[in-house]
Amino acid sequence: MEKELQLFYVEGHTGYDQEWFSDWWMNKGGCGAVTACDCCIYFARYFGLKKLYGGNTDNITKKEYESFAMQMKPFLSPRFSGIDKLEIFVDGFNDYLESVKEDRVKMTYLYADCTYEQFLSTVKRLLDNDMPVPMLVLRHKSPAMKDFVWHWFWLAGYKEFEDTCMVKVISYGEWVWFSLHEIWDTGYKAKGGIVCFEPIEKEG
Repeated sequence: MEKELQLFYVEGHTGYDQEWFSDWWMNKGGCGAVTACDCCIYFARYFGLKKLYGGNTDNITKKEYESFAMQMKPFLSPRFSGIDKLEIFVDGFNDYLESVKEDRVKMTYLYADCTYEQFLSTVKRLLDNDMPVPMLVLRHKSPAMKDFVWHWFWLAGYKEFEDTCMVKVISYGEWVWFSLHEIWDTGYKAKGGIVCFEPIEKEG
């Protein structure tokens, strides 16, 4: 089984790279805001939720994206400890939704201290419903995950091969495939988790 979401591009890049920000705080710790912005653009482009992002989703420049991200910054502001709890992300994103008067986006969350089977089935269900999956990883034992430690990103697809499920990770303006089990199996008690968007009916 497999599923891949449609994507959008910022000057030829998949999503946005926080290292392009001129704002120091956003450059160093804007991954949560970027993940929320990416989801807003995705919903605006593919579900018609134009209140979330009013720009042209077919041709997004870095300048336009940064301007949008600065609107998101007050709701998901970088901080010394990072946005290190799923509740912080959900509360901040909900505050943004309220500010733009969009009530069709609903979300819950699932910490990764659940079983892998529950985590896997939830990720697949969300992606099968065309929902992007924001994800937080805190510390991680694997050197392959070093660029994703204490970091927010989002999942945009999965492919299953016998007993392995690979997921498409969107971050730093590009995509890469990782084993979902490797991401989930951090080696630490505090593991982060995922945000779960409820299915949304497409406009039109």
